[in-house]
Amino acid sequence: MAISKIKAVFTANVQELWDRVTSLENCQWRSDLSRIEVLNEKQFVEYTKEGFPTTFTITATERYKRWEFDLENSNMRGHWIGVFDEIDGHTEIVFTEEVTAKKRFMKPFVKLFLKKQQEQYRLFYLTYFSH
Repeated sequence: MAISKIKAVFTANVQELWDRVTSLENCQWRSDLSRIEVLNEKQFVEYTKEGFPTTFTITATERYKRWEFDLENSNMRGHWIGVFDEIDGHTEIVFTEEVTAKKRFMKPFVKLFLKKQQEQYRLFYLTYFSH
């Protein structure tokens, strides 16, 4: 199992950041995705630009505070926790992702993949939420 955590502070207010990160209708800020398919109020599927699907099941939502989900595709399964905290008009995020490879040959690469993904998301957030 690999675990990655990112922490950052943005000038955006917590509502603006929350609405963008949790939106399943607007994924243009995610340059790694082609689309998101909403299955029901608790499940959605993200498709990469190459068409590779990952299914997400929302496990906890506390508006403007916490969003959690399980994720799974043919290569891995895991859990993601996003914590949002507004401090003096700025928003601090702490995103933690825990992933386990399903295929034995992928196990040595999971930690590297996870760190790369988390850094890519951090850069997305910096691009869209830093003023």
